[in-house]
Amino acid sequence: MARLAYRDALRQALVDAMEEDDSVLVIGEEVGVYGGAYGVTKGLIEQFGAERVRDTPISEAGIVGAAVGAAMSGLRPVAELMYVDFIGMTMDQLGNQAAKIRYMFGGQIGVPMVLRTQGGTGRSAGAQHSQSLEAYVMHTPGLRLAMPATVHDAYHLLRQSLRQPDPVVFIEHKGLYTLKEDTDLDAAPPAWGKAAVRRRGTDLVIVTYSRQVHHALEAAEALSADGIEATVIDLRTLNPIDFDTVRDEVERVGRAMVVSEAVMTCGVAAELSARIAEECFDFLEQPVIRIAGEDIPISVSVELEANSVPTPASIEEAARRLVAPVTARAPE
Repeated sequence: MARLAYRDALRQALVDAMEEDDSVLVIGEEVGVYGGAYGVTKGLIEQFGAERVRDTPISEAGIVGAAVGAAMSGLRPVAELMYVDFIGMTMDQLGNQAAKIRYMFGGQIGVPMVLRTQGGTGRSAGAQHSQSLEAYVMHTPGLRLAMPATVHDAYHLLRQSLRQPDPVVFIEHKGLYTLKEDTDLDAAPPAWGKAAVRRRGTDLVIVTYSRQVHHALEAAEALSADGIEATVIDLRTLNPIDFDTVRDEVERVGRAMVVSEAVMTCGVAAELSARIAEECFDFLEQPVIRIAGEDIPISVSVELEANSVPTPASIEEAARRLVAPVTARAPE
């Protein structure tokens, strides 16, 4: 066991992969000499050289396009975008090329690349650098999507992503880079695409991912003090998505809420709540509740930013509503 920060676990995953496989390389803005916008690639250029850790011009389309070509030619590139907010500039390369090439070539050529980026709120970075755009990726067939919530998963999910035959978008929450946990790097990781039940209770199920896992667990502890026991599911990956685990837990408990930092409308929470309603309808005692980000640009104000996305307090409040006994409607 080693006590590591989230960013250090990511760096170690890159180091281990690059030592094991000469085809793994890192490309992106300031990933080399500077060490990455959030310090994840610090020291890699000294260890592996400028051929395998390549600083690029400020061109997200160029970075991802180069990674797609490198992956098609037999390499395993790890491309870094400083912010997920810039993913729109890569969607031809990523969504129209990388996501479809293995299908269109009948499996003869694939695009085994990883696109590392970060998203979410928490640093007062403003509307153009604080979004949660995972629904863009989830909506595109052919792209895999991993969003680790723990230090353990930061390491193991990145290692697993670098073994996939398809392009993987790997979104790290900017609020987790300094998170420290005891981590066993040698432990056998869960199967790729398998969700983790972080806490098991009997009164409601909270389905979530990324930083909201920690908020949900904090809310669950507060609820437990009043005798309300919540199950918390960390999806870990959104494509593939382990709906079997979600279904099993919801059918066992009968109440469900979905928590996502992304915006409410047409977001990840909408998709998950719809599937729960469709596939678990006969077991639900109450309608599914969604807790998600406000449908607004993220403010640079610390207070406005913090309250535009789910918090432990808002999750707790919604959970209490969900488990409250149904009262008869007063006669008119």
